[in-house]
Amino acid sequence: MFKLIKQEGNARRGELTTVHGTIQTPVFMNVGTSAAIKGGISSVDLADQLKCQVELCNTYHLHVRPGDDIIYKMGGLHKFMNWHKPILTDSGGFQVFSLAKLRKIKEEGVYFNSHVDGKRIFMGPEESMRIQSHLASTIAMAFDECVENPAEHAYSKASCERTVRWLERCVAEQKRLNLLEDTINKDQMLFGINQGCTYDDLRIEHMKRIREIEYCSGFAIGGLAVGEPTEVMYHVIEQVEPFMPKDKPRYLMGVGTPSNIIEGVYRGVDFFDCVMPSRNARHATIFTWNGIMHAHNKRYELDDRPLDTECDCPTCRNFSRAYIRHLFKSNEQLAGRLAVQHNLYFYNTLMEKIREALDEGRYEEFRNTYSSRLASKLED
Repeated sequence: MFKLIKQEGNARRGELTTVHGTIQTPVFMNVGTSAAIKGGISSVDLADQLKCQVELCNTYHLHVRPGDDIIYKMGGLHKFMNWHKPILTDSGGFQVFSLAKLRKIKEEGVYFNSHVDGKRIFMGPEESMRIQSHLASTIAMAFDECVENPAEHAYSKASCERTVRWLERCVAEQKRLNLLEDTINKDQMLFGINQGCTYDDLRIEHMKRIREIEYCSGFAIGGLAVGEPTEVMYHVIEQVEPFMPKDKPRYLMGVGTPSNIIEGVYRGVDFFDCVMPSRNARHATIFTWNGIMHAHNKRYELDDRPLDTECDCPTCRNFSRAYIRHLFKSNEQLAGRLAVQHNLYFYNTLMEKIREALDEGRYEEFRNTYSSRLASKLED
């Protein structure tokens, strides 16, 4: 399913073949939490204009609204949202631990209250797999415990051991579900998740344990990008990477900035996702090939240039900085749509350029040119 095409240092160029199409890696997954990109971007926009390969949707949010049973009755997520390329669904674990104020973790799973209406909900490995099977996503994520950072070593160790047991239960349940006659996607894949907070020994031991579960089609590094220093995140990736299977994709969950992605690829990561490009865009923060711009700035009041003079996205082809600044200042919804459109196109083009650099054996040069530049403030 995963083919490693080329490698430069730890940076990898590959492709993952799925029932919904082949994914060229490294790849950034555009985040449509509730089966939609915030900012008024449709699946048609993603497919026809924004170069999106994979969309990420969230198990917990879709379970709460509209309900995974409704999506199942509508023929699954692909049909529901008119998206025909791969979809990865988050297990819901992160939302359970980040949104639920009252929760009780037991061996069988987690009891918590819905953040929408306070309704009591139980979710464990089997429940997460059943919801994701209803959604019929291409790739399902295993249900894991997301531990707060920092956490005590003893608790983190116990949590890692529980997450291994939960992964084994996820495997057993997905195998069962994929054999049922009424399952929509009988080829659904499963990715396991590495945990262990920022403890090297726990991260390495946990990765060694879960890699033994050969049923998994890929493995993610979870529990990072939650407030720890960037250098710590890079350190954890460097510790875990040597123990990750070479013949399966690696996914760094919830990351991140353009520079984070470039550095993550450098350290051997294949998959990324983050709400940053769409969320920042809705607040007038724009990513460009010469740094980060803030479209509210008064200096753009009479600027007739596109947001990025090196970009050919639909927004940059048709509208000026002055106009987009006006839209933001006037609180027009179009401002968010145009900015989100640009940022997603930028991220997906960044991944194209990363793959091209790897294909041509010049990734080190690409990293040296762009890693710091894309994190800087736009000067003109």
